[in-house]
Amino acid sequence: MKILGIESSCDETAAAVVANGTDVLSNEIASQVEIHARYGGVVPEVASRQHILAVIPVIDKALKDAAVSWEDLDGIAVTVGPGLAGSLLVGASVAKALSAVKGIPLIGVNHLEAHLYANWLGENKPEFPLLCLIVSGGHSDLILMRGHGDYTVLGRTRDDAAGEAFDKTARILGLGYPGGPAIDKAAEGGDANIDLPHSWIKGTNDFSFSGVKTYLHKLNEDGKVDKDNIADLAASFQKAVVDVLVGKTIEAALQNDAKQILLSGGVASNRMLRRRMKEESHIPVLIPQPVFCTDNAAMVASCGYFRLKGGKTSALDVDVIPGLKLI
Repeated sequence: MKILGIESSCDETAAAVVANGTDVLSNEIASQVEIHARYGGVVPEVASRQHILAVIPVIDKALKDAAVSWEDLDGIAVTVGPGLAGSLLVGASVAKALSAVKGIPLIGVNHLEAHLYANWLGENKPEFPLLCLIVSGGHSDLILMRGHGDYTVLGRTRDDAAGEAFDKTARILGLGYPGGPAIDKAAEGGDANIDLPHSWIKGTNDFSFSGVKTYLHKLNEDGKVDKDNIADLAASFQKAVVDVLVGKTIEAALQNDAKQILLSGGVASNRMLRRRMKEESHIPVLIPQPVFCTDNAAMVASCGYFRLKGGKTSALDVDVIPGLKLI
């Protein structure tokens, strides 16, 4: 079964063709990073307009690179939320039109669920029950996954998501946008020798990253951030966030007898997080290739395959839901 995936939830216009939920035949991404970097973050209206320009060429390229025709496709999977309303509407509108014209089943996909299915791409073989950590610009969620479509939320961020904290801290330190890769790079030349706040919120699986960000903001206001200690501050901030993410994830895996840990979302590209999660976990840890951690359509297609296999399709009047929850 071959599924065309379409992703446009934020500032990446992407299309991919995936066979049987695991074999990536093509994965095309038109990035808007350079456009939004001048503003220090994503401008929703600009993102929507860029999606309109890019979506058809990206889909055409994905089909060409996969060497498939419309007749070869078994489904069209598209992100319907969460995300920016205008951006979501572009991808969903195109997917619905193609589904109607080509007579191909439509599968609306939750963006967060798609991030989990990035772990099915390639040779990975996840085994249930799974403890899943989704870390991105908008989410820091701990999910217990007992089977396809069977989710229990164990914990969520109470304020800033990890990716949001990275972006805001990078701005404080003058490292630019996007913040995650900028801090990861800056931390290479630094020592994590600055004691920064860790919010453990004991007794829960919830996260909170606003405190460490605010602490750095106060240091900046007090003139204690300068070019000579940027690398150390970046390394210390990264360690403070990773300490909590790794510690809470492994603890939750123990509490719920998980067979494996799945790491997903844009922040899963962070090298320290990837290394420490594997080093410190008592059970196997699956982490997608970096290209499948950030927003992409291959994960959408993979998720769409498993939904279609389970008999789940969407009507042509399916609407986008910017605040869509996983459950």
